[in-house]
Amino acid sequence: MDWITLVLALVGGLGLFLYGMKLMSDGLEAAAGNQLRRWLEALTSNRFIGVLVGAAITAIIQSSSATTVMVVSFVNAGLMQLSQAVGLIMGANIGTTITGILVTLKVSMIAPLAAFIGIAIIMFAKKKRVQSIGQIIAGFGILFMGMDMMSSAMRPLSGSPDFMNMIEQARNPIIGVLVGALLTALIQSSSAFTGVLIALALAGVLDFQTGIFLIFGTNIGTCITAILASLGANRTAKRAAIVHLLFNAIGTGIFLVIALLPIGFVDWIESLIPNNVAGQIAITHVVFNITTTILLFPFANQLVFLASKIIPGKDRERAERRLEYLDSRTLDTPLIAVTQVRKEVERMANMALENYRLASQIFLKRQPELVEEALANEEVINYLNHEITRFLVKISALNLDSTSNKMVGSLYHVVNDIERVGDHAENIVEFSQAYIDDEKFFSGEAIAELTDISTKVDKMLAHSIDIFTAGDYIQSDMDQVRQEEHSIDEEIKKYKENHIKRLEKDACTQSSGALFMNMLNDLERVADHAENLAFSLRYQL
Repeated sequence: MDWITLVLALVGGLGLFLYGMKLMSDGLEAAAGNQLRRWLEALTSNRFIGVLVGAAITAIIQSSSATTVMVVSFVNAGLMQLSQAVGLIMGANIGTTITGILVTLKVSMIAPLAAFIGIAIIMFAKKKRVQSIGQIIAGFGILFMGMDMMSSAMRPLSGSPDFMNMIEQARNPIIGVLVGALLTALIQSSSAFTGVLIALALAGVLDFQTGIFLIFGTNIGTCITAILASLGANRTAKRAAIVHLLFNAIGTGIFLVIALLPIGFVDWIESLIPNNVAGQIAITHVVFNITTTILLFPFANQLVFLASKIIPGKDRERAERRLEYLDSRTLDTPLIAVTQVRKEVERMANMALENYRLASQIFLKRQPELVEEALANEEVINYLNHEITRFLVKISALNLDSTSNKMVGSLYHVVNDIERVGDHAENIVEFSQAYIDDEKFFSGEAIAELTDISTKVDKMLAHSIDIFTAGDYIQSDMDQVRQEEHSIDEEIKKYKENHIKRLEKDACTQSSGALFMNMLNDLERVADHAENLAFSLRYQL
C-alpha cells in the first residue's frame, strides 16, 4: 500500500470538504446579509425560541462552532444574557446534525457539475447577492467532491491489518470518545469529523459498533472553538463556553451509559437503517443532540449556576444598548416627550464621561484588559446618538411652545457634542492599544503632563455635565467653564512646546512623540465639546 499517496488523498479530500463547507457557510451568511445577527440580537428571554433559532441558524450556516462563537461574542458585548445563550447553544447542537445527514446522500455524480456552475456564477455575476448564491452552489459541490475523495482514499485501508487493529481499539468506549474528542478539537469542526467518519463507513473501513463512540466524542471536541473564542472575553462569555462544554459532556455521559446498558440502543439504531453504517452514524448524531436537548432543557438554570461556580466572580457592569426614558407613547404628550428626551441625553452625557475616564485609565495605568469594555460602551453611545436624534426629529414635528422648540433645537447639538466626546475617548483607547502593544514608553515628564491635562479635562467635562443637568444658566458657572477651557488650551500649548524640546534632545522617540501629540489633540477637543455642552443652556432658556 502506498501510504504517502493515501495520506495525500485523504488530506486533500478533507481540505476540499472543509473548504466546501466554509464556502457554503460564508455564502449563506452573505446572502442573508446581517439578518442572522439581527435574529440573535433580537432574541427574547424565551429559551424555547432560543433553541429553535439556534437550530435554524446553525442549519443555515452549517456550523455549530460559528453559532456558538457568535453567541459568546454577543454575551461578551452585553447584547445577550447568559440565560438566552443557553437555548441558542442547545439549538446549535441540533442544527449541526444537518451536515451529517447531507453527506450521507449519494450526490457525488452531480457534485462536479454543482462546483462548475457555482464557480461560473462567482466569476461572471456582477451582483454580490448572486455571487453569494454561487458560493453556496460551489461549496455544495466541493464539499461532496471532498467527501468522495476521502471515501476513495480510505477504501484500501480495509485491507490493512495495522489500520484495522487501530480502529478496533476505538471499540473501547473511553478510547473511542477520547479519540473522537481529540480529532474534532484538532479540526475544530464536529461536522467535518462526522464527514470523515461517514467517509470511513462508506469505504467499508468503519463499523457502527466503533463509530458510535467516536461520534459521541465529537460533541465534546467541538466545544474547543467556543472555549478558544472566550479566552480573552469577560467572565459571562467564558460561562457561555462552559455551558456548551457541560451540555455536551453530560450528554456524552448519558449516551455512553445508554449505549453500554443491555437495552438494545445500538440494535435499535441499526434497525432504523439496516446495512448502512454511514446513515446509522448520521442518525446517532441527530438522536444524541435532540435527546440531550430534551433532557437538559429543564435544567438550563442549573447549567448556568454550575458554570458560575466553575468561573466565579463578577464582571464590571456595562451600559446596556437600550433607551431608558424614551418611548413612542410619550409623543402623545409633547411636554413629557421633551422632558424624557432631556433625561436620555443626560444619561448619554454621563456615559460619555465614564467612558472618557475609562479610556484615560487604560492609557495612564496601562490596563489593556479594559479596552473591550470601553469599545463596547462606545457602541452604546453611538446607538443612543442615533436613537435620540431619531426621537428628536419626531418631537420637532409636534406642536411645541417656543421654549420647548428652542430646547429641542439645542439638544440636536448637545447630542452631537456628547457623541464627539465618545469618539475622542475611543481614539484615546486606540492610542492606548498602540502604546501598550508596541511597548512604547514616555518620559516621566510626559506622563506627568498627560496625567495633569487628563485630570483637568475630566474635571471640566464633569462640571459641564452638572451645569447641563441642573438646567440653570448662572453666569459665574459659565465664566468658570470658559476659564477652565482657556486654561486647558494654554496648558496644551505649553506641553506641545515641551515635547518639541524633548524631541530636540532625543529624550523621546518620533513614534512615541506622535502618540503624545495625538493624545493632546484629543484632550483639547474633549474640552471644546465640554464647553459647548455647558453653553448649550444659553440656547435652551
